[in-house]
Amino acid sequence: MVAAGSDVKVYTVNGAVAGSSSSIPDWLTRKRISKTKGKRALREHVEGQIELIQGFEFPEASNKIKTTRDGRHAIATGTYKPQMRVWDLDELTLKFERHADAENVDFIILSDDWTKSIHLQNDRTIELHTQGGFHYRTRIPRFGRSIAYHYPSCDALVSASGNEIYRLNLEQGRFLNPLVLDSPEDDPILGVNCIDINPAHQLLAFGMDGSASVQFWDPRSRSRVGLLNLPKGRISRSTGRSKVALPGVDDESGSETLAVTAIASRTDGLSYAVATSTGHTLLYDIRSPRPFAFKDQGYGLPVKNVVWIEGGSRMAGDGMVLSADKKVVKIWDRNTPSSNFVSITPATDLNHIHHIPGSGLLLSANEGIQMATYYIPQLGPAPRWASFLENITEEMEDQSVRNVYEDYKFIERNELRTLGLDHLIGTPALKPYMHGYFVSLQLYDTARVIANPFAYAEHREKIVKERLEKMADTRIRARKDGAGASVKVNKALAEKIERDAEREKRREEKKRARKARKAAEGAGAEDGEDAMAGDEAGAAAGEELTLLNDPRFKELFENPEFKVDETSREYALLNPSAAAQKTGASGSSRAKTAVEDEEEESDKMSSDGLGESSDESGDEDSHSDDSSDAGELNKFDPRARPGQKNARVQHEYARTREANRLSAKVNMVPLVAQTNASTGKLGDKNASFGQRRASRHTSKPSAKSLSTVQVSADGGMEMSFIPSGMEDVDESALARKKKDVRKGVEVFGAGMERGAEEPKGNMSESDRRGRTQRRKGMRSGSKNVFRQLG
Repeated sequence: MVAAGSDVKVYTVNGAVAGSSSSIPDWLTRKRISKTKGKRALREHVEGQIELIQGFEFPEASNKIKTTRDGRHAIATGTYKPQMRVWDLDELTLKFERHADAENVDFIILSDDWTKSIHLQNDRTIELHTQGGFHYRTRIPRFGRSIAYHYPSCDALVSASGNEIYRLNLEQGRFLNPLVLDSPEDDPILGVNCIDINPAHQLLAFGMDGSASVQFWDPRSRSRVGLLNLPKGRISRSTGRSKVALPGVDDESGSETLAVTAIASRTDGLSYAVATSTGHTLLYDIRSPRPFAFKDQGYGLPVKNVVWIEGGSRMAGDGMVLSADKKVVKIWDRNTPSSNFVSITPATDLNHIHHIPGSGLLLSANEGIQMATYYIPQLGPAPRWASFLENITEEMEDQSVRNVYEDYKFIERNELRTLGLDHLIGTPALKPYMHGYFVSLQLYDTARVIANPFAYAEHREKIVKERLEKMADTRIRARKDGAGASVKVNKALAEKIERDAEREKRREEKKRARKARKAAEGAGAEDGEDAMAGDEAGAAAGEELTLLNDPRFKELFENPEFKVDETSREYALLNPSAAAQKTGASGSSRAKTAVEDEEEESDKMSSDGLGESSDESGDEDSHSDDSSDAGELNKFDPRARPGQKNARVQHEYARTREANRLSAKVNMVPLVAQTNASTGKLGDKNASFGQRRASRHTSKPSAKSLSTVQVSADGGMEMSFIPSGMEDVDESALARKKKDVRKGVEVFGAGMERGAEEPKGNMSESDRRGRTQRRKGMRSGSKNVFRQLG
């Protein structure tokens, strides 16, 4: 409902939005509504529109619209059927409609209100209407083109095809002698298109068709007092054509038929605006034959009407001019005609536009069903009967965000490098902002086409693929249950959400079960069952809303553009553990050696073996756990009354618990072998730590004793122990070790020595560089030997 032309806001408060065109014609929308096709047709008609005046429309099109001098009514003519409609602006609704026999060409309002009007019809008739309805009809010799009313003499002036202006005196009720305009032989007058009466000095101005001139007549002497010839050369140079012809009217001979289509005089009595059939508007001072302003509409179409906007201007200033053809409405300053104050493009072809004096409201008659109304706050205030428009527009301006970079595109540095525009960094062509730049939209489009000439083809292929996938989804296929059925991207995120939801669901079920059990113990079995049933029903009815079933995040799991990049730095900062695992799995870290690879495989094989045993033991434990859990669950009897015990269940639970205790064969032994008390050697493995300490203290102490225990008089004990003792070391092993030590050779680490001479002869590659491949068919002895303790 808002169209922005530069900094000036234009609010469409009736009819279609300015600058937009609907693909559905008005008559089809009305047909849908009349046949009650449902809410869709009504929504298409009403959505995006404000109805300032109710019923502001015609069945097919509207021709002319004007307001009364008291500002309380609006009168318009239209078709089909030919009719006149009057709206009460105080009530903002239609007052009445009145049909006619012929289509209206032009009309004027005689009184200050709507009660008296005179209409020029296209069948050469003139109709007078009063408050009661049609009053009188008369005819003129030729087809009329325009009508005006001279208040001092009560003459209705009617222009027609030819060089005569017919005068109908409403006071006497008869035709007077017509005004015959001078028609030179070399430039004959084909007709008079428009009539203007200056409100300051009542000078009559007639716009010619054929001679491209304006004649000024004095009503007192009924004679011509001036002639204004339009500059044909300047107009021809502006249009770029040697001959100017009225489109759709002139013959194919190409005769020069420049015409004046509209005239408007200013209230100061000196300024005139003259519009032509070529889309030009010229501003004249009555004291000079040369125009002081020249305006081109740009379409080359005849100007429908031109209006001087006086009073009520806020930002517009004084002396604004409105010129309109059927395509565009332009409002511009008389001193600077090259720039527009605002430009409005109606949704349908324009027939007439009327400016309400002293306000910023424009009423237009067009070829559509809905008549348009435009409100421009910068042009003037709202009329008295529509003062609420100012509050609405102020609220909309407060809520709207004005974007300074409306014609710019924001791109990042990577995209800038892809488009080949990185050399513009630091120039006025790029405006730095946050982590990127603002670039002109036109420059961005040009660079994108140059960088990727097939962008449109790729976009079209993508659209076709999406439509084919959408059509394929409608076919009959196997049902896919679960939320992951529609997940196309971010499957890891979807699985995590499902796991979290399942965990939360189990937690809630446990809470409800605990609450139901407490309620059953306190209020009886029947109430407990009712509580459990109510909780289950509530859980089933209120399904928790997650990212998977929320329609607002549907594109997150279907559109590839929203795929989470797990290799990005942002993802690594938010998920350090997952990023580390991804890095190790992808091989971005150092490659594993053959020994590490072999040990990893041996660990895997050993874990598989342990897994089987653990599974078996797990099964046994699970059986015992199940039996014990069953005993715990059997303690609850929902049929029992509060305080009553079930003896049978308790006996069964006691028997099961005793059987589980007897069947469990657990031998609690220490994991460290102990020494024999008599020999000091490794002895009974089942000896406790205290027995071991006792055997050490009862044995004969030696000089090499590793531990001493002192008992004080009051029963306290003090012990010292050195782990690296030498009393259990085999002396033969020490002697063998000393024998193996070579002179000048230092041994350190595991099988490493320094200072030895290199062996003579050729060495194999494996001896020189070490093992580079893992063993074949062998298992690591350090990882696969299991000692059974106890």
